[in-house]
Amino acid sequence: MDVTCHTADRINSFAWIIVGIRMDIRLLRIEDAVLESLVGKFNDITDPEDRKEIVTDTARQIDGTLTDDEVETLYNDINDIGVVSKLIYDEEIEDIMINNTLNIFVTSTKLGEIKLDQRIKTKEELSRFVGKIKLYATNMEYGGRIFDVQMPSKSRANVVASPLGYNITIRNFKKVTLSILDLINSGTLDYQMAARLWLYVDGLKIRPANLLIGGIPSAGKTTLLNAMFSFFRPEQRIITIEETYELNTHMQENCVNLQTSEDLPMEALVKTALRMRPDMIIVGEVRGTEANDMMTAMNIGKIAMGTIHASSSRDIVNRLEHTPMKVPTDIIPVIDVLITASIVRAGNSKAPIRKITQVSEISGMETNVLLSDLYKFDYKTMKGTPILPSVTYRDMLAKLAGVAPTDILSEELVRATILQKLNETGKRDIKKISETVRDYYFGPDETLKKLGINGEPAIRI
Repeated sequence: MDVTCHTADRINSFAWIIVGIRMDIRLLRIEDAVLESLVGKFNDITDPEDRKEIVTDTARQIDGTLTDDEVETLYNDINDIGVVSKLIYDEEIEDIMINNTLNIFVTSTKLGEIKLDQRIKTKEELSRFVGKIKLYATNMEYGGRIFDVQMPSKSRANVVASPLGYNITIRNFKKVTLSILDLINSGTLDYQMAARLWLYVDGLKIRPANLLIGGIPSAGKTTLLNAMFSFFRPEQRIITIEETYELNTHMQENCVNLQTSEDLPMEALVKTALRMRPDMIIVGEVRGTEANDMMTAMNIGKIAMGTIHASSSRDIVNRLEHTPMKVPTDIIPVIDVLITASIVRAGNSKAPIRKITQVSEISGMETNVLLSDLYKFDYKTMKGTPILPSVTYRDMLAKLAGVAPTDILSEELVRATILQKLNETGKRDIKKISETVRDYYFGPDETLKKLGINGEPAIRI
């Protein structure tokens, strides 16, 4: 069956089978015992044969009379998560919400929120389903009543136990990382803003920008950060720190991916990252006391980027200032740029539309942190105010590079033209963009000529 859902009817046409293989009570009890014994044990094992060996050994320790066929049946059932196994690979499904035994909703990129006809009917079926995905649990809190899961599909699940049963939210991620041109084509940003981001990330090899991307959940913060990886210089050493791996760093050779755990908090990893000779530290989500260590990194000359839950530039500043982050206000101006991503509802459209709705530079400190808005989205007209030239960061970068501020703006225009030409010639995936960006770093004249762009770089570095 084609797993791509184009209509609500097709989404609801999936058969809901939690225990996909009929098993007798004895095997079900053995399976439950196996699942309980192996919580979190599959998280770091990628080879299916290794997983099968662990299941086999564990099952036979529980019941030494199991036949090879029975072990095979157990293993196949453990890997069967019913309709969810189809939904987590559906490119049009963003979220799957299992509200215990009451109902199931999905969020479709084209149709918005849809209630499925199927549901998990009993607490026993629900518990067994949770047991299967708990094999991939990355952290457990409050006695295992709240935990996160990194599924083999790279989907991320959050599970919360309640008196009515388990409540499960599964976030799907694109199997192919969206590029900056994909975001331009979807209307999230335009060429000029993308070129501005390129300059922020690159910093003319002299001084990249310290940058935070704010937004509510599902606003596209990590998607934007992922797309910006095309702009990193290949010689940069990057340390990423995440609660669950989401960033696609495969194009960056000198990159270390760190992940938090129950006994290894974000704060400890940010501190450790400072001792790993980073050119840049990227914090997947800034939410607690690690914000102070991130700001310390910026203050001593390290470049840092990350995402944060906030709805505007001022909201980002307020979150940094208050509990649980409590960053001293006079340190916040070491951040150069604040970007806000939002979900916008256009007309009668049910599908979410993601937009960059605000870009601000921090221009100093008086009684409050001073913000200079470069771009703002108007929800009444559903249009963005034309982006204004960077001033604070532009002037600082021009001074460091020994060029005029107008040269920075001219270079931004050259880079916008490169991105437009790539889009026009169909070179839109993240790999092709990354390769062209790196070619430009090492041979700007040759790259422009190859792309058929008249002129030359405004700044040579």
